[in-house]
Amino acid sequence: MKGVMIQGTSSDVGKSLIATAICRMVANEGIKVAPFKSQNMSNNSYVTVDGKEIGRAQGIQAEAARTVATVWMNPILLKPRSDLQSEVVLLGEASTTLSGRGYREQFYEEGICVIQKSLDYLQSHYEMTIMEGAGSPVEINLKDRELVNMKVAEMADVPVILVADIDRGGVFASIIGTLALFSEEERSRVKGIIINKFRGDPTLFEDGVQWLKEKTGIPVLGVLPFIHNHMIEGEDSLSIREKRFTTTKAVIDLAVVNNRYMSNFTDIEPFFLEEDVSIRLINKGEDLGNPDAVIIPGTKSTIDDWKEMKRKGLASQLKSYYKQGGRVIGLCGGYQMLCTTLKDPQGADTGSRGEEIEGLGLIPASTTFEKKKETIRVEGSYHPSTKLASERIEGYEIHLGKTEYASIDDRCPFLLLHNSREEGYYREDGRLIGTYMHHLFYNDAFRHTWLNQIRVQKGMMKRKRLFIQEQKDKRFDALAHEMKKHLNWEKLWNILQAGD
Repeated sequence: MKGVMIQGTSSDVGKSLIATAICRMVANEGIKVAPFKSQNMSNNSYVTVDGKEIGRAQGIQAEAARTVATVWMNPILLKPRSDLQSEVVLLGEASTTLSGRGYREQFYEEGICVIQKSLDYLQSHYEMTIMEGAGSPVEINLKDRELVNMKVAEMADVPVILVADIDRGGVFASIIGTLALFSEEERSRVKGIIINKFRGDPTLFEDGVQWLKEKTGIPVLGVLPFIHNHMIEGEDSLSIREKRFTTTKAVIDLAVVNNRYMSNFTDIEPFFLEEDVSIRLINKGEDLGNPDAVIIPGTKSTIDDWKEMKRKGLASQLKSYYKQGGRVIGLCGGYQMLCTTLKDPQGADTGSRGEEIEGLGLIPASTTFEKKKETIRVEGSYHPSTKLASERIEGYEIHLGKTEYASIDDRCPFLLLHNSREEGYYREDGRLIGTYMHHLFYNDAFRHTWLNQIRVQKGMMKRKRLFIQEQKDKRFDALAHEMKKHLNWEKLWNILQAGD
């Protein structure tokens, strides 16, 4: 197989970002290229066109590669439900829930089979594959049954590029230590080293490059700069960040509830491109203040996160904030929390049958969690009762719960989907919104209208609509261009072409 696997000396060294950039570089060469990560652990998922669920990073890398994301690009997705258990999503569909030990003991052989099947598919449909490892490839307690690093590189028979993060310190020790812990065969597969997140003048690291080459015999393919504000969506909670300004009348203050099991936090990413929007993460009641709006994002454990919000005083503060005229949007799990009652008769959300708890009570509905997960791409328009302009809106749903209203009089639908299904809740000209639709704020018309409502309320000037997809594509090109300047592209290209 032609391609490469990007491995790192540890987590969060920039593997996903580098793989994304290489996908775009290769696509720019006219090559049909696919991203691949055999096993991803993230509550930040991406729904494919056929309604299947994969890791968000591989969905974004597919966009960078100018191809359509499929389950073959991330056949195994682990979605943590607690510190001890994760849901196993196999080829895009929820399969089972296992502990870490249970996963290693029960799933390994099945995992190997589905990974091989995925590699075979990609090899037959693409000219090149850019693969990504996970964490460190030399975790000694896990190496014998790992499904994501050197074992997969061996199965695909691709070379490996080792990435190290110089910003965190200890870059020489992390590289030499990782190489020392490889077997001789594994080490021979490493064909290049990339130093990532360098701040300052790279000529000051020339001696370091020479030292690494002499000590390892492996070429350093580049020293990449610390790229600020690249705006390529992150993969997991390590990538969550705030965008804050000094609070003034000319800035929209958005507070985002930072729940422990937050999922699909990329729902808020479009706001990072809006120049007058400040994003801050809140964890407890005293963090709330008086923002222009509060967003409660999705969560993998709605009831557990809701209990934590109540314990930290955030629930009561949110209720008071809304009653005093505040704006609240609940997405997926956040929508469920806004309801009157949350019921878990089968233990689908908590793992404990029969649990029932009062929600925030702002939406007159009851949410019941079910075993079968809803994973679907959806499109439609705003419900006529919202009196919003007739604009097409699209996104996707990933949820276990079903939200029902006691009577038709309680319903205030937000969306009318293409199958004539009424969805969500919209009240007081959008001061309260609940919806299962992820990707809501990627709909430029909705985000533009919603923000301009806030701007007018604050006495700010309205702004022109920002087109996110155009911005995203420009940023893929900008990222690829910036990284390529600091890479030995000729050597990297030869490594990529070396496969069968």
